[in-house]
Amino acid sequence: MSTIKTFADTAYGLAIATGIIARGLFRSPHPMTTEQRLATLPRIGLPVAAPVTIHWDDHQIPFIEADSDDDLAVALGVVHAHLRLGQIEVMRRLAFGRVAEMIGPLGIEIDRSLRLMDFGRAVPEIIAGLPETTRRWADGFVRGLNHHLAHAPALPHEFSLLGLKPEPWTLTDLFTLTRLSSADISWLVWVRLLRTRARMAPREWRQLWPRLLTGGSPCTFAATTGDIAEQALAASTRSGSNSSAVAANRSITGAPMIASDPHLPLGLPNPWLIAAVKSPSIHAAGLMMPGLPFIALGRNRTIAWGGTSLHAQGSDLFDISRLPPDDFAERTEIIRVRGAGRRALKLRESPLGPVVSDGALLKNPYPTALRWIGHRPSDEIGAMLAVAKAENWEMFRSALGGFAVSGLNMVFAGSEGRIAHCMAAHLPRRPAEYPTDLVLSPEAVKNWDDIVAGRDLPTRIDPPDGFVASANERPPRSDFPLGFFFAPNDRAQRLAVLLGGAGKLATDDLKRLQQDVLAPGVLPLRDLLLHRLPHRKRSAGQHRLIETLRQWDGSYDHRQSGSLAFEILLAETVAALGGSSRIKPYQTVWMAQSLLTEDLLETNPEILAHAIEQALAPASRRLSRLGSWGGVHRIRLQHFLGRLPLLGRRYRLADFPADGGNNTVHKTGHSVSSGRHTVSFGSCARHISDLADLDANQFVLLGGQDGWLGSANFADQVELWRRGGYITVPLRPETARTRFRHKTVLQPASAPITQTPEPPA
Repeated sequence: MSTIKTFADTAYGLAIATGIIARGLFRSPHPMTTEQRLATLPRIGLPVAAPVTIHWDDHQIPFIEADSDDDLAVALGVVHAHLRLGQIEVMRRLAFGRVAEMIGPLGIEIDRSLRLMDFGRAVPEIIAGLPETTRRWADGFVRGLNHHLAHAPALPHEFSLLGLKPEPWTLTDLFTLTRLSSADISWLVWVRLLRTRARMAPREWRQLWPRLLTGGSPCTFAATTGDIAEQALAASTRSGSNSSAVAANRSITGAPMIASDPHLPLGLPNPWLIAAVKSPSIHAAGLMMPGLPFIALGRNRTIAWGGTSLHAQGSDLFDISRLPPDDFAERTEIIRVRGAGRRALKLRESPLGPVVSDGALLKNPYPTALRWIGHRPSDEIGAMLAVAKAENWEMFRSALGGFAVSGLNMVFAGSEGRIAHCMAAHLPRRPAEYPTDLVLSPEAVKNWDDIVAGRDLPTRIDPPDGFVASANERPPRSDFPLGFFFAPNDRAQRLAVLLGGAGKLATDDLKRLQQDVLAPGVLPLRDLLLHRLPHRKRSAGQHRLIETLRQWDGSYDHRQSGSLAFEILLAETVAALGGSSRIKPYQTVWMAQSLLTEDLLETNPEILAHAIEQALAPASRRLSRLGSWGGVHRIRLQHFLGRLPLLGRRYRLADFPADGGNNTVHKTGHSVSSGRHTVSFGSCARHISDLADLDANQFVLLGGQDGWLGSANFADQVELWRRGGYITVPLRPETARTRFRHKTVLQPASAPITQTPEPPA
């Protein structure tokens, strides 16, 4: 593209963005009560065979009762569209690389990157091979989405602001969106590391790469670069999380318990919604990702399940610079550009996969191809549908056999007393040795000749200590590497301490566990800083910082000053040593703490002492001014439109001090920084179930259930989440009928229309 054309696109793109801002200034969303929101849900003429009853609580959490599985699928589609249509429609366009339709010419190169990832590559083959049960379920969900889209009295605010037009959904749309949600966590690591490698001298990169492999693991992070494609991957990837199951003999009630808290980028609408359902073969409650027709974590009458990212590497990048030109194919795709007509994008394909280096997301100086398990057919929707129907461990394990992307640790608890941990993934059988670089030679594609399924990966069943816990840590040894980047062991070790011992546990213990902010693993690094600090007379402020550090127990409670003293002294010391450039790659693999410790231990003691001395004065001033960890560590909750200049402030709902840190069980991710920052990533939802009682299911979202801007339920769970509260979601229909005071009846198209939709009960 010529420089003149690029300049013109940028200028016109800024004009379109200005227009979006102006439109938003005059089209503010109107406040709506829960009753008003429920009254907007289309209730008549639905594509169901019999009436479907939905009971709603005051947070708009539904309990859906349907006479058939087909009707339940339709009702779920209606509910997802009612609660999250704006969010789902934006994600649909991201999955297909249609960002330019929403934001104009500034989205053209974003669309190129997303289309090169080719999320829908396997979808035609997936649909052609669907089992009848999965096809009927998916088709019903799509019909529910389409009914709401066609008959809702109003469309979400995002439609008018981003110029979205209603479009009927298809199975292709649904399965392509599912593939976007299955994006490989490795991509987020590669995005950052490719940029790092491009800035480094070759020798420096060769020294850094082995350290990243052996000392680090990836964290999914919200992008700070403003790259929408990267943000889409971060928001969609099932990336972090804690999940634990407690055996019956360790539970006060005599039945197993489960506790899960998924970690994703923090924002509004929340990346999860809560639902309970009942039909002839599905009776469950749990967390669902908007637009995906399955319960990702939750429980049914006899089992409960949770999951965390396996941090498996289901992809590889290949250097294809030596392939002959005839090996490449090229296709042209036409995209619509808001305010600028149409544009042709040329996309290249190689025998090893799409040439992703042609896009800005995985930019590389030489041609690079992507091979991904997600480009092969598999049925994740069917697998999770079977999980929701499973009655025991054997059925649960069998259900996950077809689950390929993205790789998950799955935690199980059964009412008969069994607990277990297994892996759900399909992965290439790679050699045991570490790769020599980020991008592999074409010869390494032979590893993809043998794909290993989850049933052949290590499993833990009924361990003697009475619990299983998963926190993205390095998995047990297998005969081939599942990946190369795994989370630090800190969270897993802390979970083991909290769940271990001979005493019996209650759900209140699991609640405390989910809010635990102690990080004992940081104390050796604290001790190193104090040990190297020269002994001399200090100012009152410096003395206070030193004593605060000495007395600190590793707590990241937002009211604590010890965590603030540690973080700012560490950041200032690294800056004094000139090591700030290393922090980004260390954080990319989420091992900043261990790799910085290694760096400091290898630093000449006198040089390190001088750096700490230099850091002490500014650190003590910051400590005096800021006071506590919450003074710098903040959660800012905002709609994704909150990133817009000028207009963004009206989409920002909360800014408050945050508990936790990078390596605490209650995770709130942050950079190594001595200044005020916002949490990029962390715990955004919580679930606890006690299998002794069908109604003992508790959930909470950081945000709210409703994605409609202006709704009373858009962010009504924030304070509940902050104080460690939960919402009880029963499985017994009679309990839901009593406690969920709002009622909606979805009437089939054949039913006579006798009155307007009934008001809330």
